[in-house]
Amino acid sequence: MNFSELFKQSGHLSKFSPDGQCLASCVQYRLIVRDVHTLQILQLYTCLDAIQCLEWSSDSKFILCGMYKRGIVQVWSLEQPEWTCKIDEGSAGLVSVRWSADGRHILTTAEFNLRITVWSLVNRSVSYIKYPKEAKQGMHFTKDGKYMALAERRDCKDFISVFACNTWQLVKHFETNTRDLAGLEWSPDGRVLCVWDSLLEYNLLLYSVDGRCIATFKAYEYALGIKSVCWSPSSQFLAIGSYDQKVRVLNHITWKTVVEHSHPPTLDTQTVVVYKEVEQRPQVLDAGAQKWPSDGGGMFSVQSKYEVQQGSVPLPSIKPDPDKANPKIGISLLSFSPDNRFMLSKNDNMPNALWIWDVQKLSQAAMLLQVGSVRAAKWDPCRARLAVCTGSNKLYLWSPDGCVAVEVPAEASFQVTSLSWHPEGKAILLSGKDHMCVCYLAEEGEEEEEGT
Repeated sequence: MNFSELFKQSGHLSKFSPDGQCLASCVQYRLIVRDVHTLQILQLYTCLDAIQCLEWSSDSKFILCGMYKRGIVQVWSLEQPEWTCKIDEGSAGLVSVRWSADGRHILTTAEFNLRITVWSLVNRSVSYIKYPKEAKQGMHFTKDGKYMALAERRDCKDFISVFACNTWQLVKHFETNTRDLAGLEWSPDGRVLCVWDSLLEYNLLLYSVDGRCIATFKAYEYALGIKSVCWSPSSQFLAIGSYDQKVRVLNHITWKTVVEHSHPPTLDTQTVVVYKEVEQRPQVLDAGAQKWPSDGGGMFSVQSKYEVQQGSVPLPSIKPDPDKANPKIGISLLSFSPDNRFMLSKNDNMPNALWIWDVQKLSQAAMLLQVGSVRAAKWDPCRARLAVCTGSNKLYLWSPDGCVAVEVPAEASFQVTSLSWHPEGKAILLSGKDHMCVCYLAEEGEEEEEGT
């Protein structure tokens, strides 16, 4: 495991290219593209204002930079650095921008969700989509890029429009049985569209591509409802995280609950492996010995390691304030491993705990109990390996073989607040407030030699 030096960045805007060859990062109004392996600068672009959004095209040939304050999007080409493209929304304003699945069309959303504009880089055509609904996840593409589903709001009712992405023609338009649609997501195989209501009502609906309602699911009534939704990579399972601190997993045949995972305040280690992070602080200078402890680290560095707990383990929890909006309770994080073996979840009123479930056995496999609150947890895109950060200067890795905590060897105070994996699982991009670095992971054979 090797760490690069620290590089400056702004607004956590650093991303690997989809082909894994480049790393793009933003420093105020500058866009820097580096080679992933050497981190040498390949291209340096200057934008018209501070960059607030960065996104690669699906084929890694273009990068867009959104400058919301000025309502401008600039597009850059890696193959032709002299080629430029500027999109100006003018008086309509700009609140979000993203690539279409084909990497040749750009979708911009105007202020107050007045419209979505589709800009073509192929023939310079412009088309408009009216009535987009302001939702947390109101737009989603199928994995193969053929269709786009968009949530709309007309006459105080929720609708969904399905567009063919090759022509941007409307394929299907239908009303949904939701009071206030909060999000939608295609299954990985593109056969089913999952739609869920706002947190005020537990209501989940499943639609086919032609707009037929296949199934509905309501776990309870008269309480805060759905907080997170996640499909398994195989499309066989749909996990739903709720404000009642439970995860319900539905199967793709009957759309009934296969298993219901609760998040109790105490765990029994006879059935679950609990890894607890323990900090080891350096000893104070002993006046009699007249020497500093030779711990091999910095004078004030705090070392961390995992200890496997025994017996009954209480989990620290936070009591939510009922007088405040968006209470810190419920399942905010849900994610399946790429091989469909494991699923992770995080219960917001237990911010230091990360739950790992065995999908095949329908039971809990492990628990990570961190010193700090879990900021991010991401699966390796190629295998069952999990990377975690807690806002400290450490990176945590879990696999079915065990856990490890690694300190980022940076001279400056570097706190990891977010992370992302290289598309091939060879490296992890670690981001802090103003800096980022890359952690290169050894191959399996090398790991065995080093004994890590």
